[in-house]
Amino acid sequence: MISPTSTVPDLKPMANFSGTVFSLIPLRDVVVFPQMVQALFISRPKSIAALEQALLRDDRLVVLVAQKVAECEDPHEDDIYQVGTLAEVMQMLKLPDGTVKVLVEGSSRVSLNEVQDTTQLFCARITPQEETTSDDTSTKTLIRVSVEQFEQYVKTTKRINPESLLAVSGIGQPGRLADIIATYLGLALAERQKCLEIIDSTERLEYVSHLLSRELELAELEQQIHDRVRFNLEKTQREYYLREKLRIIQDELNSDGEQVGEIAEYKQKIAKAKISGLALDKTLKELQRLEKMMPQSAEAGVIRTYLDVMVGLPWGKRSRDIIDLDRAEKILAKDHYGLDKVKERILEYLAVRKLSKQQQGTILCLVGPPGVGKTSLVKSIAKAMNRKFARIALGGVSDEAEIRGHRRTYIGSMPGRIIQSIKQVGTKNPVILLDEIEKMTRNYMGDPTSAMLEVLDPDQNEHFTDHYLDAPFSLTEVAFVATANSLDNVPRPLYDRLEVIRISGYTEEEKVAIAEEHIIPKLISKHGLNDKQLKILPQTVRKIIQEYTREAGVRGLERSIASICRKVVSQIVKTNETAVRLAPNMVSKYLGPPKILKDKEVPGPQVGVVTGLAWTEAGGETLSVEVNTMPGKGNLQLTGQLGEVMKESAQAAFSYLRSHASDLGIEPAFQDTLDIHVHIPEGATPKDGPSAGIALAIALISAVSKRPVRASLAMTGEITLRGRVLAIGGLKEKVLAALRANIKSVIFPRTNEKDLDEIPDYVKERLELIPVAHLDEVFNIAFKVKGSRIRTRSMRQTHRQVAKHSTRNI
Repeated sequence: MISPTSTVPDLKPMANFSGTVFSLIPLRDVVVFPQMVQALFISRPKSIAALEQALLRDDRLVVLVAQKVAECEDPHEDDIYQVGTLAEVMQMLKLPDGTVKVLVEGSSRVSLNEVQDTTQLFCARITPQEETTSDDTSTKTLIRVSVEQFEQYVKTTKRINPESLLAVSGIGQPGRLADIIATYLGLALAERQKCLEIIDSTERLEYVSHLLSRELELAELEQQIHDRVRFNLEKTQREYYLREKLRIIQDELNSDGEQVGEIAEYKQKIAKAKISGLALDKTLKELQRLEKMMPQSAEAGVIRTYLDVMVGLPWGKRSRDIIDLDRAEKILAKDHYGLDKVKERILEYLAVRKLSKQQQGTILCLVGPPGVGKTSLVKSIAKAMNRKFARIALGGVSDEAEIRGHRRTYIGSMPGRIIQSIKQVGTKNPVILLDEIEKMTRNYMGDPTSAMLEVLDPDQNEHFTDHYLDAPFSLTEVAFVATANSLDNVPRPLYDRLEVIRISGYTEEEKVAIAEEHIIPKLISKHGLNDKQLKILPQTVRKIIQEYTREAGVRGLERSIASICRKVVSQIVKTNETAVRLAPNMVSKYLGPPKILKDKEVPGPQVGVVTGLAWTEAGGETLSVEVNTMPGKGNLQLTGQLGEVMKESAQAAFSYLRSHASDLGIEPAFQDTLDIHVHIPEGATPKDGPSAGIALAIALISAVSKRPVRASLAMTGEITLRGRVLAIGGLKEKVLAALRANIKSVIFPRTNEKDLDEIPDYVKERLELIPVAHLDEVFNIAFKVKGSRIRTRSMRQTHRQVAKHSTRNI
């Protein structure tokens, strides 16, 4: 390495350049190839001094080397590449701003052996790089392919003078051809430098050919994009021109301004839809906006969707009501078995709608367990009124916009379910079923139950405004009917707008009749059978009900019979059997072993075991209460996943037991020596409610006193600390559950005697229904033994009070 000095070294030209010192000029973002003429602009003082030093030589040679970083103002040896070009200075011109324009011609590739950095200029000792070449067939082929690629590149980009093709096509040297092509290509500095550094001519041409292929692909892609953009632009301009021309022609031909095409079609639809009032103003305003927009714009698509909804709504289209009570009664009798009181209330509802001038009156709400026919009853109402029917499933709805609609602030907004259903049926006065109204939930997106208040209020829904329509649509002519499994979760304001009609579960006889009259004929026809191919006896249906489908409704029964039909069809197809007569002993062949086993029925008298009755959304159920005692310190343990209300009932029963221990013949201090464990089986199922109070009390007394409870006895009723038995709900469902479980006697609150009218007579004949008002009465019934009767002090006091005030009560 030559250390920097303050003097310019004596540079003497030599015939052989190897080892000779030449002045050096670093170049920014420029690579000069041998035999190429290049114009350079030089402004740095060191570079100008190096150029002037080169002009002092007879051969006017200078070394040109590219900088690694173009932004470097004062480069050093590490900042320049080690391979450059020895070039001859052909012309030099000083410009007024001090810059020097120089024209150089590359001579040969050289490598830098040593670089001398003086205060005035750069100098370098160089060694020429002798190019190696070959003249084989592959090299010639490579030359021809490279020339063809370059020709295609020139035609594609159109940035290179076509005359350059003449210079390239006549070159037969691979190294020379590679240098020229690399000069024309817009390559990066590193790629051009690498091309300069490759000594073997064939290898250099292969490298340049690879770069040329890449640039050619990019040029073709750029040309495709350019052509596509130009085509779209020309298409848009052409459509705009034709549209403006068409508008002018239409204005000239139609003096009243009426246009044909999309706008005119919407105007015809608006007139035909009989839209009026604010809704008409909104629709026409949106139509005017659409008329002024480009058809391809996204907002135009939103407006079209809005207009389609508005013209699709039945603003003036109605079904003609035909309310004939005799016809309606026949329809209800044909479609449904039993449910006499429900049918009577529906007929009253239809009679009021026939005579009343008010379009909408009471909102009926059918409440009952699944499978009892709530949805089919609403369909029968629609058929009896000669109206269209629509069903809105509200289960899981938690967004207020599902009822009121989405605002037109984004693409994809739509009307609420009410408006969508009316648009779908195509009439302004359909019967709309609000199915599972109790299963709506509230969250951060709003409360749909509050939105439903406006829908069901006759004083508000005349001007019901859906957020999507942004205009009022009257719902007064719509007949809304709701259904629910339970009304416990319905908010009180919404509950007040409903007239509840409770539908209890079916008895075994009713299920048999429903199966024979409705389910079996429907399923036989559905599965491609006829009455001769499959005959199901009534005894068979009764066995299916008793051993496979213990439920309040008939869905499980229908599924079981459908399973039988499928197996019979498969049997007929395989064996060509002509007919199947399904007897009771053949049921297990088609449905497998019984699902309801006999050991689940109520056992004989047991100590600490009582059968209670519970109500669920799926109907009535029997509830087993078990109590065990063990030595301890009076702890009361409750298990079986009991709710807070049921736990409180158990605590109340335990308190009553302790306060009346001596009257019941129990050691008063029993709690000091016994622990009591109360358990209700099926612990995975949550249980809650007050009606298990008397069952818990009897089970506790039985366990502590070791008295067995009477067999085939079930009970329901809420208790107080004083032993009074309070009213409960769902008495009919609970009685039917007891009948299904082969219970013989049912104890219920005396205040529920009014509900006995809802229970069919044949059910009353098969069950002993015992009303009670106090726990003392329950004791004598539950622990009944021949010749004995429990009569507690509280019961005697109650009887004396009744006798004392009997005249006043009368």
